[in-house]
Amino acid sequence: MLRAHKIKLDPTQEQATYLAKACGVARHAYNWALAKWKEQYEAGLQPNEAALRKQYNAIKPVEFPWALEVTKNAPQQAIKNAGTAFNNVFRKVKEGKKGRECGYPQFKKKGLRDSFRADNGSPKKGVSAVQVDGKRVKLPIIGWVKMREEQRFCGCIQSATVSRLADGWYISILVETDERLHQKSTGVVGVDFGLKALATLSTGESIPGPKPHRRLDGRLRRLNRSLARKRKGSANWKKAKTKLSRLHKRLADIREDALHKLSHHLTTPFDVIGDEAGRK
Repeated sequence: MLRAHKIKLDPTQEQATYLAKACGVARHAYNWALAKWKEQYEAGLQPNEAALRKQYNAIKPVEFPWALEVTKNAPQQAIKNAGTAFNNVFRKVKEGKKGRECGYPQFKKKGLRDSFRADNGSPKKGVSAVQVDGKRVKLPIIGWVKMREEQRFCGCIQSATVSRLADGWYISILVETDERLHQKSTGVVGVDFGLKALATLSTGESIPGPKPHRRLDGRLRRLNRSLARKRKGSANWKKAKTKLSRLHKRLADIREDALHKLSHHLTTPFDVIGDEAGRK
């Protein structure tokens, strides 16, 4: 069983600079792969991510020497992600979907969902690229980075994805483990999702949803107005954007917390769950 645990990091200033650089290299490699894929496909060729990775590695020392300053996994995994994105498009086209339903891959922008991945690869003798020791994690090149909490799941680490949300750094550690969730009891329940209540169960129980915007709406409006008054790209604009990003993350965390609690509330006592559309 594969399970992931997302933990906030406490990097030093030097480590944070490296993480930002690795995200930039991953973003550049992804955009490069999208452009090359489209160019080769329109020329009548049949591009694939393995061939693109070889092409990128061949030109990297000359055209992109700054990419050598970070782990090689950052651009390699980004190009693999580009290949997966195109394969998803082709699969949806075969299913008969058209236009936006196909989800054609888009170029990534700086500052939006910045991330990179470090892969341990297949298990072999020697030291793994990603290691965890208590409240710290070892990443390629950068070394040991402090974490806010210890890893929750025990097992073989498959990969680690580092991402930036608002002004914070996070790591999602993917672990292959034999641990199984313990089911206290079994039963059947129907769920109706709504607007006034997050969910209404067939047992008669009504679960209210969070209303974070009602409490933080005034602050959200003020921060949006403050950002709009600033000159884009200036130091004050960056500060205002950071404050707004923090608030948006707080709102997202409140909603995500409610969904996690709902899923735990449903999966613990019930073995079969059906929604209003009749799906299970």
